[in-house]
Amino acid sequence: MAKKIYVGNMSYDTTENALRELFAAHGEVVSVSVVTDRDTGRPRGFAFVEMASDAAANAAISALDGQSVDGRTLKVNEARPPAPRGGGDRPYGGRGGRGMDRGGRGGGDRRRDRGDDW
Repeated sequence: MAKKIYVGNMSYDTTENALRELFAAHGEVVSVSVVTDRDTGRPRGFAFVEMASDAAANAAISALDGQSVDGRTLKVNEARPPAPRGGGDRPYGGRGGRGMDRGGRGGGDRRRDRGDDW
């Protein structure tokens, strides 16, 4: 079964091909994904590598965690599932606050909402 690995503290110059070659020395690489900024398209300094087997992933983690690549010391470990982003039963994405009225404006005066004197 494939196992996903988190690779952090990467140089912005490290490419997907470079990561693929680095990890391939420890087993079959299924996929490599360097995470980029949505607005600028520039790398964000971390990536995910999916290895074909648990054994290959564990070997890569042991060998590469703490190694220097492109002048940066990599942080390599098993990827964790993403944290829940909220939402659920709450309106407007569950972000709290006073919500929005139909005109797309936030509601009320903050001082009045807290009950403070004007």
